[in-house]
Amino acid sequence: MTNTVGQSRLASLAVALLVALAIVIVLFPFLWIFLASIKPASVVALPDVWTFSPTAKNWNDVLLGSDVPKNILNSLIVSVVTVSVALFTGAPAAYSFSRYKTGAGFRFTILAAEMMPPAILILPLFLILYQLGLIDSLMGVILAHLTFVVPVVTWFLIGFFDDVPRELEDQAMIDGYTRFQAFYKVILPAIRPGIAAAAVFGFVLSWNDMFYALILTGGESKTLPVAIAGFWTFRGIDMGKMAVAILIAVVPILIVSFFIQKHLVRGLGGGAVKF
Repeated sequence: MTNTVGQSRLASLAVALLVALAIVIVLFPFLWIFLASIKPASVVALPDVWTFSPTAKNWNDVLLGSDVPKNILNSLIVSVVTVSVALFTGAPAAYSFSRYKTGAGFRFTILAAEMMPPAILILPLFLILYQLGLIDSLMGVILAHLTFVVPVVTWFLIGFFDDVPRELEDQAMIDGYTRFQAFYKVILPAIRPGIAAAAVFGFVLSWNDMFYALILTGGESKTLPVAIAGFWTFRGIDMGKMAVAILIAVVPILIVSFFIQKHLVRGLGGGAVKF
């Protein structure tokens, strides 16, 4: 009995140590970047220097003396609009694939844009957007992001629609709902965890994209990832300001994940819809 209790405590201690190690591994990069953001310019390029006089100069320069706030607003507009359009179009498409078993060919075709390297799509996208006069505009970036966010959102939601019993939908239609009303008022609320998780994934994909934004945007429409890359100049990397911009880029992801963490955990768990 004593041996069993001892082994149980040893196992709990080992698990606690592994969890602590995982937390340190995850948080250390953030700690390192935060320290770089408050280091004086004389030691910011010296990662082994841990004792210094903190300064807010980098934060003041980035938040008050640069275009980063405007770049943040651009990224927010692009990400929110992209995710909204992706959910608005992807949810009905996923429902169709799930309920009507719309050909397997169509099901895989929608992933074509996601599977192809972005370098293949960028040239035709650039030419189309140029003809439409959408180069160096947020609308152009949004259209580019939809090419890879819509497929991900659609495929992500198919499994959640599969988990909803058809009887629930049939009962709603017997009660007088049309098929659209049953979809809108019964099925969609039943897969809220999946919608929340899909929204977060879509937001992260759009928020972090730099490839399309770097080619399709310029001065006024520049997004935050492009602005972060801009701190790498011909004179070297402005490490302190780049660290500030990187920390700012992480904040919206943390806020979104925090407010919908309940739905996100259920959504990532899969099979979240139980009746």
